[in-house]
Amino acid sequence: MRVGRLLNKAVVVIMAALISVCLQTSDSRAHGHHKKQETKPAILLVTFGTSIERAQKSFANIDKRVKAAFPNVEVRWAYTSKIIRDKLARQGEQIDSPEMALARLMDDGYNRVAVQSLHMIPGAEFHEINANARLFARMAGGFDQLQVSMPLLINDEALGQALKIVKNQVVPKERKAGEAVVLMGHGTHHPSDAIYSALMYKAQKMDSNFFVGTVEGHPTFEEIRDALVEKKVKKVYLIPFMTVAGDHAMNDMAGDEPDSWKSQLAAVGIQSVPVMKGLGEVDAIDDLWIERLKAAMAHLK
Repeated sequence: MRVGRLLNKAVVVIMAALISVCLQTSDSRAHGHHKKQETKPAILLVTFGTSIERAQKSFANIDKRVKAAFPNVEVRWAYTSKIIRDKLARQGEQIDSPEMALARLMDDGYNRVAVQSLHMIPGAEFHEINANARLFARMAGGFDQLQVSMPLLINDEALGQALKIVKNQVVPKERKAGEAVVLMGHGTHHPSDAIYSALMYKAQKMDSNFFVGTVEGHPTFEEIRDALVEKKVKKVYLIPFMTVAGDHAMNDMAGDEPDSWKSQLAAVGIQSVPVMKGLGEVDAIDDLWIERLKAAMAHLK
């Protein structure tokens, strides 16, 4: 009996020792898995996307200026629109979603990442990017550091800066007194749509013939059209207040269909001059995004 008890005790001691060794080995492997051999920073530029070749000028300009500002940092792109990604894929061009782009960066060993939204406002798409990107930093073996940088219009100062840049650098110099400027924003059902109304308020304070309308939000085009008629404006410069002069600019704003802004203004006797230039083509606008990126990168130490 004594021998049996001793054997049982020995078995318990041996098993406990084996479990302890296994746990230590597992813990050691886990720490080894998380250990980074080197720190590699990266920037992920996220936008809705476009399949229109001419509109790609905005992205090319942003890419050039970001790489010049961060010469030793990997810069990659992602499109939030699945429709655009699928259309480009059929044309032989592969563009990642934000989630796939982050997964690739992780797999390639980049452990410090700044995600820059190239959207106008912090709407539904930005909040989705923000939530999903931060999950990559929380997962086991995920990024050591991750910063999500804000879109263009984030506060009163940014609204004023953007409007001044558009007025001084995008509005044609030949504009005469009494001629109006109408900026076309996208608009959204998200609460951040109110930013466009704030933008309209600031535009009017800056220049009473400066207007901001939206395709899918407020202020509506009808409100802007009626205001132009009331002021007896006869000529308007139409400018996309969007990263690219893409589908909305080509069709909703400047198209020949009866429901385009240009056609509807013509129907009430107002001449339109479309300015087909995305904000991403304007260096001073890109610099506003780059300033946000510099702040984000400063946190990736």
